[in-house]
Amino acid sequence: MRKIITLAVVIATLLVSTVGVQAQQRRQVMLDKVVAVVGGSSILHSEVKEYAEALVMQRRQMGYTSDRDPMNEALEGLLEQKLLYNQALIDSVEVNTSDVSAMIENYMQQLIAEAGGIAELEAKEHMPVFNYREMLRQRYEEQNYAQAMRNQVVGGITVVPGEVERFYNSIDKDSLPMIGEQYVYAHITKFPSSLKEAQQRTKERLLDMRERVITGKTKFSVLARMYSVDGSAIRGGEMEPSPSSMYVRPFAEALEKLKPGQVSEIVETEFGFHIIELIDKKGEMYHCRHIVLRPTFTRDELMEPSLKLDSIARLIRLDSLSFEDAALKFSDDASSKHNGGIVSNHDVLERMGVYDGARMTATRFLKEDFGSQGGKSLEDYAALMRLKVGEVSDSFQTADLKGNQMSKIVKLVEIIPAHTASLEEDYIRLEEMALQRKQERIFREWLDKKIQAMYIYIDPEYRDGEFVNKNWIK
Repeated sequence: MRKIITLAVVIATLLVSTVGVQAQQRRQVMLDKVVAVVGGSSILHSEVKEYAEALVMQRRQMGYTSDRDPMNEALEGLLEQKLLYNQALIDSVEVNTSDVSAMIENYMQQLIAEAGGIAELEAKEHMPVFNYREMLRQRYEEQNYAQAMRNQVVGGITVVPGEVERFYNSIDKDSLPMIGEQYVYAHITKFPSSLKEAQQRTKERLLDMRERVITGKTKFSVLARMYSVDGSAIRGGEMEPSPSSMYVRPFAEALEKLKPGQVSEIVETEFGFHIIELIDKKGEMYHCRHIVLRPTFTRDELMEPSLKLDSIARLIRLDSLSFEDAALKFSDDASSKHNGGIVSNHDVLERMGVYDGARMTATRFLKEDFGSQGGKSLEDYAALMRLKVGEVSDSFQTADLKGNQMSKIVKLVEIIPAHTASLEEDYIRLEEMALQRKQERIFREWLDKKIQAMYIYIDPEYRDGEFVNKNWIK
């Protein structure tokens, strides 16, 4: 719902692990030790150890090894994160922390369930659940700030076609990257014909909730916990104080019209239908709650478009109807129906922008593009894997990027085998590589300057490792 700066998933995975006091073989309690300080942040031995263990586990899962000492690699990763975090505070970088709270709460509930209860988790981790939750909150917030700072440094960087060509020509021809197997496919999508009715039902539910809040029959927070489909539901719909610019425009506009204690009319955004309660406003910071609902359908309503698409698929297989004509006539996807139903890789296009020379690759999907943020669904990939080139799937149910339920059929148009990258065939992928290299270079230059300007101390015992950036040792 917000313009959220996404957390680095790998970092989050690495750093969310259990901590606590562990007995040594001699049954002595090892006191934790500060091994480094960056700005106002300390790095503990336990943090480095956890990170290192997670790195090793990640390597095993991904099937590769490294000669680098994982403790040294972990320490350098934490040094960089702490510097980014401290610089973000200095620069007053804005972040969204409400989603962090939802993430942590979900993780806590998972841990409690796995342990068999709160008491069991506390015994396992040697600390009260409250303390454990607070530790995770601080850790995630730090990651959030660090990622936001990095995004601010490299977010506006772009590459032009000439830079992509120079990048490609700079690579030794024996070292050109391999592009994995790619898929080109088409789809026909159908929403339930009762979509408008479902939207109206959703609005009526929200109107009823709004009336119950305004008349004092029910608290807004209670209804949010019970019915909102947003991650903030667990906190009664409450969001962290933020400027209105952090929200999508319709939400922001409605928020700006409210006075503390007021509840908005229904607001429609790309994420669903909302009602908003303004808790407080200080300067440009809005503290609010919201409830968001999306249209829901009965089983029969969901089956109706699936049955229609199955009938269309049968006609296509009998050569009574071409997929292209069917897409034009029946598909609810305006972005593809006039192009024979061919699906564009919007995830890549949005990240990179589209140059004329790249349009030929805009419809190609790597396996990892499916299920990625902004990418197509894993349901699409599962259906495609059951097809041969030219075949059409049976209908299946899925959802669009806004979470709206729908049915679709897909056609596997082409499989491009894995191959060595070429400028003509793989421009977008090479453009992405060129951009990443440029971003990394500019970030490293920025990092070097900040290392020199910020207070950094590393315990002598931990200075012997081979740091990638030699400037950490002052």
